[in-house]
Amino acid sequence: MEGRSLCSLMFLLLALAIVNYVHGQGTRVGFYARTCPPAESIVRSTVQSHVRSDPTLAAGLLRMHFHDCFVQGCDGSVLIAGAGTERTAFANLGLRGYEVIDDAKTQLEAACPGVVSCADILTLAARDSVFLSGGLSWQVPTGRRDGRISQASDVSNLPAPFDSVDVQKQKFAAKGLNTQDLVTLVCGHTIGTTACQFFSNRLYNFTENGADSSINPLFLPQLRTLCPQNSDGSNRVALDTGSQNRFDTSYFANLRNGRGILQSDQALWNDPSTKSFVQGYLATKGSLFNVEFAKAMVKMSNIELKSGTEGEIRKICSAIN
Repeated sequence: MEGRSLCSLMFLLLALAIVNYVHGQGTRVGFYARTCPPAESIVRSTVQSHVRSDPTLAAGLLRMHFHDCFVQGCDGSVLIAGAGTERTAFANLGLRGYEVIDDAKTQLEAACPGVVSCADILTLAARDSVFLSGGLSWQVPTGRRDGRISQASDVSNLPAPFDSVDVQKQKFAAKGLNTQDLVTLVCGHTIGTTACQFFSNRLYNFTENGADSSINPLFLPQLRTLCPQNSDGSNRVALDTGSQNRFDTSYFANLRNGRGILQSDQALWNDPSTKSFVQGYLATKGSLFNVEFAKAMVKMSNIELKSGTEGEIRKICSAIN
């Protein structure tokens, strides 16, 4: 317990330095301290209630935040329902946790009407999901406004499971994120699952000689059992084998051991420019990773923020006012 407390204290001190970086970008820690003091505790308790009932929702909320930030910035546009919106795009059909955000928003509107944005609720929920899954917490700068635009056609720039490292770098760089941010944020895959359709191509006819050679031969039969050839691809498989509900660095160990599930994930070990970061996180047994993950999350959560009339505070997260 003492070791965890010391680590947490060090982590929070480092997080304070991170916060100074984002103050000038329109968000700040404690944004709702006067206008809605219970805002963060309401979100935290709501996420906790849902995740206790269904631990897999933690990964869903973290992934939803990622998908939101990469399209139109972190503005809650992925939450908007309706024909042709972001949430109808193929890449977003598997997102989960909308009901958690709606629940928190309902409670916040009762406590502080028209004050807390859906974008901030989602950002806070992602942080709380990591903590509830065994990761460390961090201070989240708030003050985002909700976007008014949500189009499925804009989702094409999301990182994809078949992307090479070079393509991933390009997509992250377009959002102001560097190679270390890329490796760090992709480790969000330490929790959650994916459908066979997103990686089964690696298992059978990846090359003329058969399966993807970067898959550990001892692991291949297990994956083929989970994802039979010519199946509909709907079966779900843990992205971090043996630790799908625990936020830890076993994800990186699996990459080292040829047990990465997605092609884009395993590529992080196979490419020298990203492998060094994976090795660094493995060598420090999670301490460095936890700090860098918080920094990367704060950095990502401030992508393309809306200000003034560019945004609004939605009354209902699934609908524009």
